[in-house]
Amino acid sequence: MIVITNPCAIANEISIIDSLLVEGLSLLHIRKPDFSEVETAKFIHRIKHEYREKLVLHNHYEIAADFGINRIHFSETVREKFGFTVIENMILSTSTHSIQDFNALENIFEYAFLSPVFRSISKENYNPKTNLLEDVKQRTNFDSKMVALSGIHSGNIEETLLKGFDNVTLLGTIWNNKNPIKQFKLCQQIVHSHLV
Repeated sequence: MIVITNPCAIANEISIIDSLLVEGLSLLHIRKPDFSEVETAKFIHRIKHEYREKLVLHNHYEIAADFGINRIHFSETVREKFGFTVIENMILSTSTHSIQDFNALENIFEYAFLSPVFRSISKENYNPKTNLLEDVKQRTNFDSKMVALSGIHSGNIEETLLKGFDNVTLLGTIWNNKNPIKQFKLCQQIVHSHLV
């Protein structure tokens, strides 16, 4: 499972992140769009060193190597604006918002988010434009893993995976929850039971 950081700083965030990683979180996407390079570096520095291989940067890519981070994520806007080729020693991921865009991806991306699958928990007025759970049937790209994003919670993970998504990403269901670790463990349990 993947978790994306809350876009803004929140109370006890690093402590929660450490607990998520201890509980077996596969990847943590660091998405802090308003953070400067220095703020991003300070944020990463506070996360335990042994978890650096599980961190994915959404911006300030130039500091990745300084922290031993080998994963970077490109938004759809950045990908379309600049285009990409393989980046040495880096594992790449990206975002898509339609099955057509996902199918058209180059095979350099390990996985891609496809969103919004459901009504967003964290973003106001961010709703699906099409039924992505049905659109998955049109998938032709099997080089990149397809990862569901937006509105994912314990009540819809199983359906999402059964419909054909390879993995899920959590954001609002973690950071808007009074007990984020308990919520993560519940979601994790559902994903693991699906994989068995």
